[in-house]
Amino acid sequence: MENERLLDNALKRELSALYEGEDRHYHNLAHIEAMLALAGQYRELLGDPEAVEAAIWFHDAVYDSRAKDNEAQSAALAEKKLADRLDAERLGRISAMILATATHQLPDFEDTVAVRDAALFLDMDLSILGAAPDAFDAYERAIRAEYQWVEEPMWRAGRGAVLNSFLTRPHIFHSEEFRRRFERQARLNLTRSLQALQKPA
Repeated sequence: MENERLLDNALKRELSALYEGEDRHYHNLAHIEAMLALAGQYRELLGDPEAVEAAIWFHDAVYDSRAKDNEAQSAALAEKKLADRLDAERLGRISAMILATATHQLPDFEDTVAVRDAALFLDMDLSILGAAPDAFDAYERAIRAEYQWVEEPMWRAGRGAVLNSFLTRPHIFHSEEFRRRFERQARLNLTRSLQALQKPA
């Protein structure tokens, strides 16, 4: 499995083009590259690093801020593009990881190694929440730009609900490694952002 590449350069170029859309201010190639870098750092903890890499590449492949089914569409694209490259069970795990980014709840895998991989994958996706304050603020501005069509009062209410949903969880991150590295700063960032959203415009 170590030498196996689920994604060849041609497929990566095809996916990269999707991430370079003009309306992608955060969900772009830089986000994918940041997650791939984290996957490299934690590779020894991953049971199937190639599957996690595939999930990273595909998880935001379809992204329309006005749509409600981006994750399902991205998972469907992964299933279509990877169908002849791996077995159905492995493809199902990749698809389930992509779908899980809709709620950031762990997929219901029976295999503990698959659960661990999914936990690390989801934590990589949310690592920006625990970034240094200036990087987190840039992320918040980029997300706002992706939703520039939403009027300010509705944006404040909707974004506030999203941030609060993470803050009220017992843990933002699933894995012990990411909790140690990012949890404290993520809670500081989210609290600060939520307070800003609640101030009069």
